[in-house]
Amino acid sequence: MVSDPEALAATIAAFRTGSGPVAVDAERASGYRYGQRAYLIQLRRKGAGTALIDPIACPDLSALDEAIHDTEWVVHAATQDLPCLFDVGMHPGVLFDTELAGRLAGFPRVGLGPMTENVLGLSLAKEHSAVDWSTRPLPEPWLRYAALDVEVLVDLRDALETELDRQGKLDWAHQEFAALAAAPRPAPRVDPWRRTSQLHKVRRRRQLAVVRELWQTRDRIARERDVSPGRVLADTAIVNAALAMPLNAPALIAVQGFGPRINRRQLDQWLAAIERAREIPESALPTATAPHDGPPPPRAWAEKDPVAAARLTNARAAVAALAEQHHLPAENLITPDLVRRVSWEPPAQADATSIADALQALGARQWQTELAAPVLAEAFRAAGA
Repeated sequence: MVSDPEALAATIAAFRTGSGPVAVDAERASGYRYGQRAYLIQLRRKGAGTALIDPIACPDLSALDEAIHDTEWVVHAATQDLPCLFDVGMHPGVLFDTELAGRLAGFPRVGLGPMTENVLGLSLAKEHSAVDWSTRPLPEPWLRYAALDVEVLVDLRDALETELDRQGKLDWAHQEFAALAAAPRPAPRVDPWRRTSQLHKVRRRRQLAVVRELWQTRDRIARERDVSPGRVLADTAIVNAALAMPLNAPALIAVQGFGPRINRRQLDQWLAAIERAREIPESALPTATAPHDGPPPPRAWAEKDPVAAARLTNARAAVAALAEQHHLPAENLITPDLVRRVSWEPPAQADATSIADALQALGARQWQTELAAPVLAEAFRAAGA
């Protein structure tokens, strides 16, 4: 473990003078701690060996980032790891994402274990994948497991590059990796409480207010205690309380997910949250659906705009067929959100060139527009657009 300034300085020097790509991975404590911070960061580079860095003891890794920033980073599932790497001052300049490469190459299972087995013929032990990485000291078997995750990443990268080149998809992958590396830090979610599991059961706005108040109370408690929100109160308990709208402590205790073993202080906090929801003026209650800046939900299209609904139906079928033809997931060919947006508000001249321009303005990569725009234009014509 690299857990002091001297060891970190030696690691930085070693990785600065190493050669070839740098394999990078991060371990979080999801399900145990609040948030998605990294509790271990693993790196490997030819000539530098493997380093396991404790980001709690070494919270500023900007000097390491400076040493390897312009070197290609090999990461598996970059969208999962990059946010916690940003927190410690690390951001790749050049990236190769082995999970995304697997998707583009058409592999049906793209987890690191299955990819390593299918591509390299090696089996990775994954028995420690869900452990509490905030544990200190970390047990030796866990460290060995973490080191193995970066041991094979560069070999996997090289094999996938060869396969993508064979399929004529390597340029597609480079465009995707460049977009990932250049992407800004994700913005905070609007109304994150709406991601509560089973929220679809809650129909009335007053009950939605209960969900919001309970979720926010739980989030505050979890943040203060530095524990996963689910360990404070389960999503199902929040939804059950919103549906029941209990008036007092005995009624709340009777709600599934609470029970008699809950301590009095927390019980009072949950009741206070429910009471706050009761007192919210009607005009300030949360809306039945989440606010959004895009088109309406597709289920409403047939009534609002039948022609747009026909465009979307045809577009989805055309994208699915094209994706199958190229042996990759439809959502990687072009994201469903972009298909919905351009189907709802197509350009005035719905030809392939205009649709390609519209898609690129919405963030699609060039390879995506070159493939998808012609079939979308044909789908729109068939819908009478």
